[in-house]
Order: sequence, then structure tokens, then C-alpha cells
Amino acid sequence: MTIIVRNIRVPLSASEGEVMEQAARRLAPFVDKKDILSRKIYRRSVDTRHQTITLVFSVALETEVPLSDEALARMDCVRLTVTDPTEGLSAGDECSEARPVIVGFGPCGMFAALMLAEAGYRPLVIERGDSVLTRTQRVGEFLRSGVLDTESNIQFGAGGAGTFSDGKLVTRINDDRCHYVLRRLAEFGAPHEILTQAKPHIGTDKLLGVVGAIDRRIRACGGDIRYRTKMQAIRLAGGRAVAVVTDQGEIPCGQLLLAIGHSARDTYTWLRESGFTLTPKPFSVGVRIEHRQADIDRAVYKKEAGHPKLGPAEYALSKRVGEEAVYTFCMCPGGEVIAAASEEGGVVTNGMSRYRRDGVNANAALVVSVAPSDPMAFQRMLEQAAYRAGGSTYEAPIQTVGDFLAGTRGTEPHRVLPTYRKGKVQLADLAALFPSHVTQMLRLGIRDFERKLRGFAASDAVLTGVETRTSAPYRLMRSEALTALGYENIYPCGEGAGYAGGITSAAVDGLRVAEALIRRFAPYRGE
Repeated sequence: MTIIVRNIRVPLSASEGEVMEQAARRLAPFVDKKDILSRKIYRRSVDTRHQTITLVFSVALETEVPLSDEALARMDCVRLTVTDPTEGLSAGDECSEARPVIVGFGPCGMFAALMLAEAGYRPLVIERGDSVLTRTQRVGEFLRSGVLDTESNIQFGAGGAGTFSDGKLVTRINDDRCHYVLRRLAEFGAPHEILTQAKPHIGTDKLLGVVGAIDRRIRACGGDIRYRTKMQAIRLAGGRAVAVVTDQGEIPCGQLLLAIGHSARDTYTWLRESGFTLTPKPFSVGVRIEHRQADIDRAVYKKEAGHPKLGPAEYALSKRVGEEAVYTFCMCPGGEVIAAASEEGGVVTNGMSRYRRDGVNANAALVVSVAPSDPMAFQRMLEQAAYRAGGSTYEAPIQTVGDFLAGTRGTEPHRVLPTYRKGKVQLADLAALFPSHVTQMLRLGIRDFERKLRGFAASDAVLTGVETRTSAPYRLMRSEALTALGYENIYPCGEGAGYAGGITSAAVDGLRVAEALIRRFAPYRGE
């Protein structure tokens, strides 16, 4: 059996051998060292909560010695159970009249397609944006020239919105499929340390290659992916989807998986007008805040800043006042603020880090929870206001933290330099972009977070507006069978349908829907 020995705390000076020795000693009352067949690091994290920084490990030990649950509890250990969602998964007997069609090739659509392809279902994926290589070129052109391709950008294209981020894999969901997702990502080229990091990340530069490798695997298993193909409508008959109407023609479908992503506003509009049940859901809006990464390292790690075992420091901060909350989100150590617009006449920001996280600045979303009655209109209002404040050229409005807190404007950044489009920004009054309660919460949050993280409210830190695409503005309601309410073979899934929040949870939801489809339907055997 494999046993996970948890909560092994060691100083920064400890070697991996010392960690393994501590794990073995923990088992000593019940397992002799000679009965340990193998040992490896299972999880690693950094604890910065106390005056002395410590590393915290979990170690996986293989042994043939049987241990009772009582013994494991006494030693703070658990049995490792590795589950594979494909094990014991057998095909249903309901016939399909066409191949399954998946709309969207973000993490949800990608993992659903991967599972279906490997199970012999030959899925057909349609993606409105471009393949990895072409998408990268389109994004690069926008960052350089401000020429926006509304179908292939930071939001749309192979890999989804998460491709041009940090490749963060942290999730709060407790689902055995999470480890499966990490393992498959590592198989396709992600760094293998994602299997042991407490806060795993891939990095945009490496994630691009992973997406390309998964694309090739799906095709090798009989699936197909059609880029620059946008869903315009669904042809329905008797409560079922029979075809997808696209800008490249009509495509028959046996089942339809809607993994549309959180920015497909035209798709949301069509679904709502066509009778699907969409419910507005809370999301968050705000700005990106940038500091020097070295300042964040000193604030978090103090005298240990720069230690080779620590890497760039991260933070996650929050403050709740009654029903309202302000918090940091999607923190990108050593990263940059990126231009994430997908519609003409709007400025949107996001954060991105590469694998090494070695940029000069750290950035994070600083956002306030909102629940407008018309969420897309609210998002557009903020994005268009930011566009105008930036000079109507996709330059972004910025303001120093000192000016934002004081209600003044005009201070040029000098030490912390904005990274958005390599400095293509305009000084502005960011408070004028938001409803007053959002501005008040942002200011409250900055001041509160200064008490928790020294330097957060530094006057020369830079705010860039606006961050509006933190999550889906709607939930596309589905039944216990995971099908859209009122429809037999349409499966809303992932972040765009309101059932996930990030790469890992979106991938997990794609797997869940693919499993449901496999259990119900037999593979389509036609041409």
C-alpha cells in the first residue's frame, strides 16, 4: 500500500534526505525501515505565517505492511487511493445519430474531448479562435499594434482564456479527478513538479506546448478540431440538438457539449433569446495592481527573501464588509498585465506569468464582488469607459496607488513601471470608471491589505483598469443528468456555463460531462 505521511515541517536548510528520514521515523512504531519499498515527495508547500519560515512536506511511502485506520490517524498518515475516471467506465447503449460536438477548446472542452476521443467517440470540437501558433501571432500583433482580432485573442482560441495567464492549477474543489488532470497535463509536457506543488502552475510559455500536444492526441484518437469555426445557433428538434449552425456551415451532432468560456457574450445572448435557462450570477470587477516583485518577496519572506528554495512570493488577501467583499485574485509573481479585450471599443486586463516567473513586477487582480441585474451590460460599461479613459486606442488607464487613495491624479509612475502592452498606458482617474461603492471597497481593501502585507499600499504601486472577466456572468442551468434544462442531449459545462472557476475545475467538469455522455450513449459508428 502507499501511505501519505503528512505535515512534515522542516527548516529551509533541510535536505530532501532529512525529509524522507522524518517520514520513515513517523512510521517507525509500526513499519520498520527495511519494509519501506519506496519513498517520494508527494506535496510541498511554504509556511510563512510565523516568524521562522518553514517548508511543509507530505511524503508517499510504499510498504507491504498492513496498517489500521487507527494507526494511520495516530501518525497523521492516510492511505493513498489513486483514481482514474476512465477505470470501470463502460459505454451506454443509447444510439447516436452523429458524433458528439464540443463547442470551445478551453480546459473544459479540451479534457472532455480528450476523454471522448480516447474512449472511441471521435468528438468534433469547434473553436471560434485559432490554433496555438496562429493565436499566439494574433495576440502578439494586438499587443504591438492595437489591432484586435475579435475571434482570436486572449479570451478565444486553443486552450481558452487560461492559456495566456499563469497556467495556475490551484483549485478549491475536492475531487479525485484533480490529480488525474495534473497527471495528464504532465504527460503532455507540463513541468512534473505540478504533481507535488501545493500551488502548481505551468506558465504561459509551457502551457502553449501542452495545448498543442493535447490537440495532436485528440486527432490521433479519431477526434477532430476545427478552428475559426464559431457557433451561431443550435438546430433543435423534439427537445434535442440535431445540428450546430456555424459560420462555416451546419454540423450534425449526436450530443452537444457547450464549453463556451466566460467571454462568449454573443453565445449567451443567443441561448437566452432561444429559451435556455440562464441565471445571472455574482462575479467581481476591479483593477490590476502592480508592485516590484522584490518588494513582495521582502514583505512575505522577510530576511529569507531571495532564498533559492522559496521562489517568487505570492499572496492572497481578502476583506469582507457585510455582504460585500474585496479581494486579490489570480496573483502573478514575476508577471505582466496583459491586454485581454475581445470586443471592439473595450479595454480588459488580465495577468500572465511565464514558467520562470522572473519578471520585475508582481501583479494581481484587486476586485470587488458585484451582482448586477444585467451582468454583460455592466461589464461592457466598465470596459468601454476604460477604453475612452485610455485614449480610445486600447491603451489602458492607470493611476498610482497614492493618487487613487488620495483622490488625486497625474503622478507619473517612476519606480514601479506598468507592464500593460509594454507601457502603452494613459494616466486617468480610475475612481471615475466605477460605481462609488466599488471605488470605496477598492480603497478600503488597499488600506486593509497594507496591514497584512507591508508595502501593498505603497504610493508608487500602479493600478491598471479594468478587470471584468473574473468569472462567468451567468449560470446555464442543467439537470442532475448534467443536461441543459428542457433538452435531452445538450451539456453545458465548464467556467462559461458557471460550473467552474479556473483551469483545473473546468477540466474536471469537462471530464464529468464526458463520463455522463459515455455512460449513456454508445459511440457513433457512422461515417
